[in-house]
Amino acid sequence: MTRLTHTLEVAQIARTIARALNLNEDLTEAIAMGHDLGHTPFGHIGEDEIGSLHPGGFRHNHQSLRIVEQLEKEGQGLNLTWEVRQGILMHSKPRGDFLRGDLVEGLTLEGQICRISDAIAYLNHDLMDAFRAGVLQDSQLPLGVFSVLGERHSKRVDTMVTDIIEHSWAATGIGNGASPPMITMGETARSAFNTLREFMFQRVYIPEDRGVQGRAARKIVRLLYKHFDANRDEIPSEYNARSKSEDAAAVDFISGMTDHYAMRTAEAIRPGITAPFSEQRFNL
Repeated sequence: MTRLTHTLEVAQIARTIARALNLNEDLTEAIAMGHDLGHTPFGHIGEDEIGSLHPGGFRHNHQSLRIVEQLEKEGQGLNLTWEVRQGILMHSKPRGDFLRGDLVEGLTLEGQICRISDAIAYLNHDLMDAFRAGVLQDSQLPLGVFSVLGERHSKRVDTMVTDIIEHSWAATGIGNGASPPMITMGETARSAFNTLREFMFQRVYIPEDRGVQGRAARKIVRLLYKHFDANRDEIPSEYNARSKSEDAAAVDFISGMTDHYAMRTAEAIRPGITAPFSEQRFNL
């Protein structure tokens, strides 16, 4: 899965939920389209590595907001509403039950839709990728996940989306809720969803970071950062012009790379560094 296909999946899921709840579909799609603009190559491994190297730290949601506010249109930024920018900034989720009310306080309903749609898209696609790669087998999943969410990719997505719509109906304005409406899931589906997400962290996401390709990904990001931080004249001139800070130009350049572009660039700097990826494509 690439950032582009993931973004399109998030937008499709988010618009479906927004339409069913009679919310602002255009706002929902705008947030979905911009939510991962600042994501690094190699997913969260790349994000963590840049964060440890750059003095100012790094979070991909903050970088996504930086792109639309400060870097686009030759450094002028895009004319986006506060609601779009807020949704982009607050789409990131902690490990564990991220549907708690205190985690979305002040976030628009459309922003909440994109936040949960992002998790639905990456979790289901990553699970499918893990099956195809032989990293996981059906029998290894926690008991009850398939029986609640479904045994097929399409069924799991449908179950999650339908459950969200049914349990977020107060967002339509129909009925009198005792508290402000939230985008949420029912207890049964929510429990299965959180169980599956935690399982993926333990069996796929964190082990990937410790594997051969995970370590190689960190080496590539580290090489790129140190190289371009020390040789800022090699950064394309438009990045230096838009970043308005020499310290930020290297991060802006690297965070906008795809996996393959990062590998090609690193290979040109240090031949052989991408060898662990030669047999199987790295995919997060």
